[in-house]
Amino acid sequence: MPLNPPSTTAARFEGSERYVATDDLKLAVNAALTLQRPLLIKGEPGTGKTMLAEEVAAALDRPLLQWHIKSTTKAHQGLYEYDAVSRLRDSQLGDEKVRDIRNYIIRGVLWEAFQADEPVVLLIDEIDKADIEFPNDLLRELDRMEFHVYETRETIKAVNRPLVIITSNNEKDLPDAFLRRCFFHYIRFPDRDTMRDIVGVHFPDLKQDVMRAALDTFFGLREAPGLKKKPSTSELIDWLRLLLAEDVSAEDLAQASKDALPKLAGALLKNEQDLHLLERLAAMTRTGQRR
Repeated sequence: MPLNPPSTTAARFEGSERYVATDDLKLAVNAALTLQRPLLIKGEPGTGKTMLAEEVAAALDRPLLQWHIKSTTKAHQGLYEYDAVSRLRDSQLGDEKVRDIRNYIIRGVLWEAFQADEPVVLLIDEIDKADIEFPNDLLRELDRMEFHVYETRETIKAVNRPLVIITSNNEKDLPDAFLRRCFFHYIRFPDRDTMRDIVGVHFPDLKQDVMRAALDTFFGLREAPGLKKKPSTSELIDWLRLLLAEDVSAEDLAQASKDALPKLAGALLKNEQDLHLLERLAAMTRTGQRR
């Protein structure tokens, strides 16, 4: 069955109320739609890669199918799995359904996306967690939008081409052959103005002086030399939620940052090395000020 022809009115992503998308990110999504190629999104953790797929699906009014990759994930699991163990057990019990092998074929997320009645958004999340051969094992399927089921001797072809969004945290390099088939976009860490817009989406009633003090602290942390793990956007959102719950003022934030660690620093800093580093830096600053 051939792919359904694209609509005469091309779908376009123009952002959403809940997701602050830069112009170049919107351009990347629309380029992937036009080229009908997977969109490979890279960026440091916490920059909204996974949420992008959710918001694109909502904005385009398409169902979202998600495949979250683990270190043990194999490419064939996204296509289908044959449950030979259940078939053997049923045959020992004399179950009649063993006569049809289709009863033991478990559809994967790619099969569901290919056979959906309408175009979907398919998220393959954190592809770099899997084995290095994982992307290569999906080349043909994502390129030709079809795969073969050997047990039933049938070929599954996409009824509608899904928009495939693939995320990577850059933990390992992806094969060149795979990269050639994708439209690539790197989400840069938001600058202060963009971050202010992002915070405004989540906390529209946040006082401006608290926002300024919080952003001063946050970007100050990210610029601290030697920090092992810089706080991300998602961690900033969690931190602000705690600050609001505790009714922390801008003055308290500013004073805490000068003294040593930010208020509720556990939301921003995730290891003891960074905590000790900031304490030493604060102590050095206080010593320098007294001289």
